[in-house]
Amino acid sequence: MIATIAATSAAVLLAAPAVGALGHRAIKRSRNASLMKIDTPNGIDEQGFVSIGGIDQWISVRGEDLANPVVLELHGGPGASTAIFGPRTRSWEKHFTIVRWDMRGALKTLGRSGPEGQGELTFDRIYADAIEVTDHVRVRLGAEKIVLLGQSYGSAFGLRLAREFPERYSAYVGTDQNIHDAGRDDSVHQALLTRLRTTGKRKELAAVEALDPDERQWTARQRAMHAKLVATSDPLTLDTMKKVVMGSLWFSPLHSLRELGRFVKGMAISEQITEATTGFDDWAEGTKFELPLFIFQGDKDVLTPPELARRFFDDVQAPVKGFALIEDCSHFAAFRRPERFLELLLTRVRPVVAAEPAGTAGI
Repeated sequence: MIATIAATSAAVLLAAPAVGALGHRAIKRSRNASLMKIDTPNGIDEQGFVSIGGIDQWISVRGEDLANPVVLELHGGPGASTAIFGPRTRSWEKHFTIVRWDMRGALKTLGRSGPEGQGELTFDRIYADAIEVTDHVRVRLGAEKIVLLGQSYGSAFGLRLAREFPERYSAYVGTDQNIHDAGRDDSVHQALLTRLRTTGKRKELAAVEALDPDERQWTARQRAMHAKLVATSDPLTLDTMKKVVMGSLWFSPLHSLRELGRFVKGMAISEQITEATTGFDDWAEGTKFELPLFIFQGDKDVLTPPELARRFFDDVQAPVKGFALIEDCSHFAAFRRPERFLELLLTRVRPVVAAEPAGTAGI
């Protein structure tokens, strides 16, 4: 849903003066590569392709101590890999084993077999992939249960996995949490209309006003257009997209210049996945969870507003639950303020999850 913003940011980066921009990038990537080295005796640093759902999908497993709790991160977008944030979230790996997975249609998985080799790009297919990835990680690391972390659109998968499979997960953590209510809440849409009117964006305003009043009737392209305008009309979100998201991709030691374009392409071809979620209703699907549940939301998030997440959270029944705002953040709050997010993981989540022993098999 943010592909157009990412494409614009990528074009700016690539259009920068070649010698200066590329030289600065090389220095920063080298520093980040050094930062990301894991050389502790009981650490792990594995990246590779695993056969999931009939295709090769990229999975990264990193942490300084295999005795730490395992966290499986489900990225958003759809199609927007969070592996680009490795240097920003390096401190997380001191306390947790972080597993990152490029879903079908995303970055390295997309690069492995191309758009034609991604198979079925649907919510149900990726949901089934997520179950398979979960069990792969549990076997690989010898962990009976793992922490499930859903970020942005990935939280739509995460919430449903947490409801259905409490025996696989020791806790659920949602950030930039998507809450679906079958279109009843239109606060994001109304706030966008207000911002466009206030800033005099007449062309954009006309495009938004032309949309069907029932957002469940929007096409995937219309939803992507709407999300783009929500983000670009908000200065904090736009700043985060440029500096945190595209800046992380630009300086990632794990990603090439070619993958700048692939990151954008992945989000574009993954737009179709959102068709399945238009009628979702998280209240109707159930507010009772048999595992600890946490939501950590940016206090100024205009894409997944904290007020809606809080309303759902207040209705949740769970053995343990916790809600916190990440201050001065819009979307991508965990990556804009990674140390604050880590503090929440350590003070709220880690005390209620048990570290699981790890195995020694290859990825």
